[in-house]
Amino acid sequence: MTAGIDVPDRRGRTGLGQHGRDLTGNPRVRILDVQVLSCDWSVLRKTTFDYRHGDGHWSREQRETYDRGDGATLLLHDVARGTVLLTRQFRLPAYVNGHPDGMLIEAAAGLLDGDSAEEAVRREAAEETGRRIGEVEHVFDVYMSPGSVTERLHFFTAPYESTTAQPGDKRGVADEGEDIEVLELPFSTALAMIRRGEIADAKTIMLLQWAALDGPFKGISRPA
Repeated sequence: MTAGIDVPDRRGRTGLGQHGRDLTGNPRVRILDVQVLSCDWSVLRKTTFDYRHGDGHWSREQRETYDRGDGATLLLHDVARGTVLLTRQFRLPAYVNGHPDGMLIEAAAGLLDGDSAEEAVRREAAEETGRRIGEVEHVFDVYMSPGSVTERLHFFTAPYESTTAQPGDKRGVADEGEDIEVLELPFSTALAMIRRGEIADAKTIMLLQWAALDGPFKGISRPA
């Protein structure tokens, strides 16, 4: 008996080897086999499939996919004061792949964990920043690393109240090992930090640039 296949894994999941086998949306793809390589917290699978190329010939392919579930992220803004609320926390994958200290500046984000995307961003905003937020606006949905990671990230924005919690406060869920610093920054400063490489997180860059091009800070002067 195999955990995650025949019997529940530590998260109570079974049937993980069936993922993708019933897909019929693309007649050029025939799923042949799905092998679960790991199912500790997230799920690593190796899928074998036949693919029909544009010239008509078929080839047999194998791909590994990492399934951590879908997530949601939120840009918190105060247009009247010209500020955004971001976080800073340690990210081991970035640290082992060349980031000097692994401390990334990011928009609040987290996995859905069974909630709707809007419920998830409200939960993460509360856990990571301690701020009350206003009406949540959906921006777009993006596959962040479609070559290997299944995650689809739902992007939102919302105003935040500047009267609760203080920038620099430590936030996060202690039981999950989170140690998150809250950063309140002028929007123009955040844009400049992208150009200097001080903000290197993809979802955060996307939200900040959206805010400048089509969002609440549309038309703001570009920082020097």
